[in-house]
Amino acid sequence: MKLPVAFRDKMLSLLGESEYSEFIEALNGDRQYGLRVNRLKIEVEKFKKLSPFGLEPVPWTEDGFYISGEDAPGRHPYYHAGLYYIQEPSAMLPGMILGAQPGERILDLCAAPGGKTVQIAAAMRGKGLLVSNDINAERVKALVKNIELCGVRNAVVLNESPEKLVCNFEGYFDRILIDAPCSGEGMFRKDDSAARSWESFKCERCTQLQEPILRNADKLLKPGGTLVYSTCTFSPEEDERMIAGFLREHPDYSLVEIPKIAGIEGGRPQWANEDVDFTKVARLWPHRVRGEGHFVAKLVKAEGVSSVTGITGITSVTGSCCNAGSTPDNTAKKTNSSDRRGEGITSYDELPESFKEFVRENLNEMLEGVYLIKGHNLYQLPEQPPSLNGLKVAKFGWFLGTFEKNRFEPSHSMVTALGAFAFKRVAYLNSGSREVGSYLKGETLMLEGEKGLTAVCVDGYTLGWAKQTGDMLKNLYPKGWRRLS
Repeated sequence: MKLPVAFRDKMLSLLGESEYSEFIEALNGDRQYGLRVNRLKIEVEKFKKLSPFGLEPVPWTEDGFYISGEDAPGRHPYYHAGLYYIQEPSAMLPGMILGAQPGERILDLCAAPGGKTVQIAAAMRGKGLLVSNDINAERVKALVKNIELCGVRNAVVLNESPEKLVCNFEGYFDRILIDAPCSGEGMFRKDDSAARSWESFKCERCTQLQEPILRNADKLLKPGGTLVYSTCTFSPEEDERMIAGFLREHPDYSLVEIPKIAGIEGGRPQWANEDVDFTKVARLWPHRVRGEGHFVAKLVKAEGVSSVTGITGITSVTGSCCNAGSTPDNTAKKTNSSDRRGEGITSYDELPESFKEFVRENLNEMLEGVYLIKGHNLYQLPEQPPSLNGLKVAKFGWFLGTFEKNRFEPSHSMVTALGAFAFKRVAYLNSGSREVGSYLKGETLMLEGEKGLTAVCVDGYTLGWAKQTGDMLKNLYPKGWRRLS
């Protein structure tokens, strides 16, 4: 592998000659491949029995597995059914360390392309509110697609700067994950372009981005909340020193021990020159673990400390900078939907009759939650979010479909987020069949069945919609998602 000379010199100085040799040897070795089971759609033990791939457990997460580099998991029908997310094994650690729980309010602040978001969503089990944000509009498109592919039903997707979020979400979140933009040194073995772009995206530039992200995350996190900061770089400036600087400015935070298993090491206190116990953080080195480079720190904010005043016993006011939210003790969850109709929030009883008719004709269950109408689009969330006024919203929640004149057109994300049992008409395809390949290409299938809108499944797991005409299954799989071969 061709590495930048300045990077080599820096790592030699940091590691010393002996460890540097091990490090370079690892970078010149084979990369590791992995997938993480999507527990929103299938339990881990069931997937292990169903898997067409050889699986070896990733030791730091229960739902992650090493796979062979010769496998092609992105081409298998199970990928299109959202049964797993393809993810580098080391990248599975931050989301697991966050410790998301059902019913919480969680922010993935730098979320695209979405691997950690769907990991968090799986832990939340569809309960609570997940806000997934990324400042890059192009990357948000991939984020939205991955959320829909994996059947996430409780996520709002935003395309904003962290400081803009403070207006609507100050002191709102129980947990925040920052997978920070970084110099990407830990991805050199995985991605040659990361090494080539290192000169133009060095750590000096990245630290200028990371510092304000952390400062604003503090304002967004409620007292007693958990903050996880991670990078995929080796740079002390972006790792130990970044956390040391944050702790100097925010003494109400404390580091939490991350278990050291399977070669995971602590941080290097000597690189920070601070009186901080960096043995509590986690460093994943390619010459120590089966994975690429990663740094992870878990911090807990003290109870009863305002992110604005710093005075114990005074809590911050959500939405204080634009009057868009409410106090932490009077959240949107407790607000009557009639007070939010101007923002499109409504109840099932108030929805257009075309949607209710669609439910009666096609579904076996009522979709419970809070409904949001935005233009012609219908969304749903398990609870009301704070006001999103003034924010760039890419996805207001689980996208159910659109109102077209006197009818309701369901979305692809509706079918992918529900199990086969939810639908009155289902076409069951086998993962090894010719028909499932044809369906994923957008082709019409010559299959008999009851007339009407039909959920197409592979081995019992939803893939998408089709329309049964009797002896023909007309394909409704989205054009932008279809396989070309």
